[in-house]
Amino acid sequence: MARSTAASATVLRIASPTAADAGRLVVDEWGRDARLIGALAPFAHLRWAVSVTGAELVARTGALIIVNTRRFALTPIAAAWAIGDQLDRPVRFVGRPDVVPFGPLLRRSGGLLAQPAEIAGALRAGELVLIGADSTSTSGHAGRIDAALVGAAISEKVPVHLAAVTSSMTSRNVNVRISAPLRSNRQRRGPLAEVELAETARRRLQELLDEPVAAHLTAQLTPIVTGVRR
Repeated sequence: MARSTAASATVLRIASPTAADAGRLVVDEWGRDARLIGALAPFAHLRWAVSVTGAELVARTGALIIVNTRRFALTPIAAAWAIGDQLDRPVRFVGRPDVVPFGPLLRRSGGLLAQPAEIAGALRAGELVLIGADSTSTSGHAGRIDAALVGAAISEKVPVHLAAVTSSMTSRNVNVRISAPLRSNRQRRGPLAEVELAETARRRLQELLDEPVAAHLTAQLTPIVTGVRR
């Protein structure tokens, strides 16, 4: 299926398995069950209407995607499903518990344990892995990013993308804006490399979240400034 390279939004669409899926195993090696995700699609449509921009910036190889999270919003799941649909490939979200019944259910929904070894293994296999920053009370703030988790991207030498997610408690609309691969001006070596990457990612993610606000303020102030100069 052709995918547009323009930065246009696409509405969340989680397709049910086709008839061709009936004859083959739909639970992959990481425990993701396409049939379960298809069954959950109607509930996802009721809860979220997600648009994604910048998905064309993500390589077809393994990569790490970092998103900001709003408390109680299930941001990693919504973002992972939406980005995966846009790219037509699975996106694993990090953070499933290792206890029943939620652990097995979230694993079948595409979840991974929040363990560096599991994340590194998925990245090594060419998978897309999404992790969330610490949750905050609003979607406009980027919380702390776990350095140990992002360190897997360093060890596996894969790109790191940021995805600014904006949503509200009173609306179904969720916007996901994916950045180009993160690049650091310094190439630190040793155990502090992952700490530097986590700090850089949080700062850049906050800048990405601030961009629409700055653009809105500029649009509001421009007529006023122009009128004063006249």
